[in-house]
Amino acid sequence: MSQILARIADAWTRAWGQGETGAFEQLVAPDYVRHSKTGDEVRLPDMIRQIEESHAAFTDFRLDILHAIEDDGLVAIHWKSVGSHTGTFMGVPPTQRTVTVHGASFLRHREGRITEEWVVWDPREFLSSMQIWHLGNHSTSTSSPGQK
Repeated sequence: MSQILARIADAWTRAWGQGETGAFEQLVAPDYVRHSKTGDEVRLPDMIRQIEESHAAFTDFRLDILHAIEDDGLVAIHWKSVGSHTGTFMGVPPTQRTVTVHGASFLRHREGRITEEWVVWDPREFLSSMQIWHLGNHSTSTSSPGQK
């Protein structure tokens, strides 16, 4: 394992897994930005807030790195987070259920610092773990508009 990969894995586990946000703050560049699949961009202060909110809402929250690889300035981390949902999170009141979410983060680094991150995870897995089901916009009618 390269030195940068080891540093990122350690900081990632300490920050997300143990709530030690300082570990993450020491590893990111001043211009750090996190991109999500929705196109949202998050800067460091909001990232720290997300970590803190996760730990406040999930007792025994932990993060495991399942796989991590590095290639030419880019690190890929496949992760799993688990915790007991004991506080309000994303507007959802506590369910007392164990919640598991898998995801992946792709981190660009320069001079030993993370400059950019792209994260992907499935919110449906998150909601399913809490046994919250979203049915979407499903019509119960089989006729087309204008038909009787």
